[in-house]
Amino acid sequence: MNLRVLYHNNCFDGACSASLFTKFHRECIGTATEYSYKGLAHKAGAQFDPADFSGDENAIVDFKYYDSPKLTWWFDHHQSAFLTEADHEDFLHDKSGKKFFDPTRISCTGFIADIAREKFGFSTKGLEDLLLWADIIDGAKFESADAAVGLAAPAMKLMMAIEGTSDPTFIPRLIPLLTSQPLVDTLQENFVQEEVQPRLEKHRRDITLLRSRAASDKGVITFDITDQPTEGYNKFIPYYLLPQGVYVVGLSKSSFRTKISVGTNPWTTVSADKLANIAAICERYGGGGHPRVGAISVPVDRVDEARRIAAEVTEELKALDQRNILPTDPL
Repeated sequence: MNLRVLYHNNCFDGACSASLFTKFHRECIGTATEYSYKGLAHKAGAQFDPADFSGDENAIVDFKYYDSPKLTWWFDHHQSAFLTEADHEDFLHDKSGKKFFDPTRISCTGFIADIAREKFGFSTKGLEDLLLWADIIDGAKFESADAAVGLAAPAMKLMMAIEGTSDPTFIPRLIPLLTSQPLVDTLQENFVQEEVQPRLEKHRRDITLLRSRAASDKGVITFDITDQPTEGYNKFIPYYLLPQGVYVVGLSKSSFRTKISVGTNPWTTVSADKLANIAAICERYGGGGHPRVGAISVPVDRVDEARRIAAEVTEELKALDQRNILPTDPL
């Protein structure tokens, strides 16, 4: 039996979730003789291609819910997990015991690990480093912006390769290794180094590019690099460059979408109860995410529309009560 695992593409937590789910399924369920992988990306329009659900069983990890009888397993932790109310209703009425959702969890990897351990007797022994870094990276739990941008740890270099690769075979090759050996050993694999080394050079160029484009006004960092198409960049660079910024609204373009990235500075001194819910803002434009970070996708050729949306979101964030929100405001 083939089990098809669909995961959040170009995402460290997505790749780790796929790997941990595979290990859990192999050790505790044991019905599959083969596992295959496909990355899913947020985009304008329909999020799923029914042809992707080609397995005898199909799983989605770290990505939105799909109301289909072909979906066997589902794990997600995003606030914006349901495209429609009908999807949410289908999940609520599911009786399979194989679909799980908790938007309070830091990483989907950690969520899967706990469900697998508590409900199926799965052992997470030996996976402590993976679980730690999935929480650190997906929850932006870095000590500082310098640590997030410096990429010193093996997990950070793997994150950079995962987020930036445009090779559709790279992450599926990587997934089985993430739970079968230490991260430092995975980093030394030849095919991984072939991705990492050029990405390090690109990372340095990205810092230079964003330094020239990013600006901050009333606590909101903005930039537009749509004229420099990229499959990804380190999302902490804006806070590294402009540490007093509370939010970021960034425009970028990849091969399949124009993206408005919206985020909150993980190191802001503003109290959590006074911060905007980023997922709720993005949902109004067809996007989503977490309360502190999210994104909106529009078709790749509609940059003007993306700029209009970005401007609206920027103004909304600037219009928040500045006396209560911005740490640099006078008393």
